[in-house]
Parts: sequence; C-alpha cells; structure tokens
Amino acid sequence: MRNFSISPDLTPLYRSAIGFDRLAQLAEHAAANNGNNGYPPYNIELLGENRYRITMAVAGFSMTELDITSEGEKLLVKGSKANQKDERKYLHQGIAERGFERTFQLADHVKVIGAELENGLLNIDLEREIPEAMKARKIEITRARLITE
Repeated sequence: MRNFSISPDLTPLYRSAIGFDRLAQLAEHAAANNGNNGYPPYNIELLGENRYRITMAVAGFSMTELDITSEGEKLLVKGSKANQKDERKYLHQGIAERGFERTFQLADHVKVIGAELENGLLNIDLEREIPEAMKARKIEITRARLITE
C-alpha cells in the first residue's frame, strides 16, 4: 500500500483574505511534515481564558539535560543525553534515551511564564498578554449636530 502526501494549496486564501497571509502560512506550516516524529509525546492544555500549559513526557531526562528557548513566536524544547559508556545488557529497552528537538509555533502575544520538571513530566506554562491598545473598548455614540447656514 502506498502513502500519498497531500499538500493543501492555500493560494486562493492568499488572494481573497487581505491581511490573513500569516494565518495561511501557519496552516501550511502545520500541514507540512517538519521532522517531528511524535517523540516525546506531549499535551497542550487550556488552563484559563489566556493561560496554556504544554506537558511533555521526558522520563529519564534531568533538568541539566533539558533546554527551553523562546525566540519571537517559536518555542524550542531540546533534550540531550550525555554520552555515557553503558555496560548494561538489555533484554528489552523500551525507555528511549535519545535526544530530541520539539518546536512549537506560538500565537501573537503568547509568552512563556515558567517551566517545571516533576515525575518525568516537563510542564511549560504560557500566557497570552493582549496589549491595552488591542483590547476591546466601548465606543460612545453621540447625537449628530445639525449644521445651520
């Protein structure tokens, strides 16, 4: 059986939606296979209206072997195992000991506010901080003034 990769053509969206080209680029990026093979598994939770949490299963990694970098609208989580001469002979090795890189595309105004490692789970807390100028505001309606000549 053959697997076919279908790449959606979002060109019509570029032509008909003014100012939404970034949305189309994000959709194309999500549809593309960017090398993430599903390791390590992760969850994304909605904690509140503007609060999120990414939880990654990183069993076997210590805090010194994990690195989190936030640059612009990208969040990069890396795990690298130190090269150790291991003399153990496994009958079955089901616990992955390979390094990883996982990239998350953050929406506008989303900031990383903290991270913690507990029981093999890496929790990364995020919050969307909407600038005052972009928040909804009520516009007062006034009576029209009559112009007299």
